[in-house]
Amino acid sequence: MTGTAVSTRRLVHIYRTEGHDVAALAGVDLSVAAGEFIGLLGPSGSGKSTLLSLMGGLFRPSAGHIRVGELELSAATARELDRLRARTVSLMLQGSQRNLLPYCSPRENVGFAQAAARRVDPSGVRDPDEVLASVGLASRADTDLRSLSPGELQLAALAVALAPSPGVLLADEPTGELDHRARDRVLETLGEINAHWGTTIVLVTHDAEVATSLPRTVTIRDGRIGGEGRSGEEYSVVSADGFLPLPAHALVDLPPGTLVRFHPVDGTYHLLVEDEPEAAAGPGGTP
Repeated sequence: MTGTAVSTRRLVHIYRTEGHDVAALAGVDLSVAAGEFIGLLGPSGSGKSTLLSLMGGLFRPSAGHIRVGELELSAATARELDRLRARTVSLMLQGSQRNLLPYCSPRENVGFAQAAARRVDPSGVRDPDEVLASVGLASRADTDLRSLSPGELQLAALAVALAPSPGVLLADEPTGELDHRARDRVLETLGEINAHWGTTIVLVTHDAEVATSLPRTVTIRDGRIGGEGRSGEEYSVVSADGFLPLPAHALVDLPPGTLVRFHPVDGTYHLLVEDEPEAAAGPGGTP
């Protein structure tokens, strides 16, 4: 299977807790092209993992739309969501141990992870040895997991996520518990999978060094898209309802309450900062 596109429009998700509701996502508009590799950035609690879980069809959004390939997840049946999770989308959870059966070898873990995909649609599902070779674990296929290093365990977890040959790989902090050498190896492997298999990859990270290595990053702030990074340049993103978040450094000179105007000049917009307007004058010039 080649890469699958993912998109959201005005996506909202509310967690209902005792006594009050919490809006984890407050109108997210995001498009990820088939075969793209992007990173989701943002502080803890910003909504990154919630967005990843919604993309994986683990639960339905409170409002808005989310599409994976041709399937609209907010309107999908339970059977359609089961097929999506079995064959099209793989979610790699944070921490290698949450993705692996501890009593099975890497080869057995991959084989177990392929069972549902083979029942749904066996075409294109790669042989377990090919999957393990793609992450550099061909020689460790039958090794006891207890003898693998943390980096190798994370690569084994990646192999499990790749087992059904998904169109979309959702990876939640896949380098968060690794040293720099193991981290770089995992990132290099993800880049090779993206390039050679065409798999769409959405990766959650809080590591600035990881973010700089990715071709595109999307920052989430307060449940909204707060900005994008492309080729080393940072951009603010206008949402579908006209919301335009300012980068943190701009808030130093433009604190909350600042009045601005957008003035068109030769096809571009200039931001004009204004003082507080005076009260309108009444008849005879008297306020």
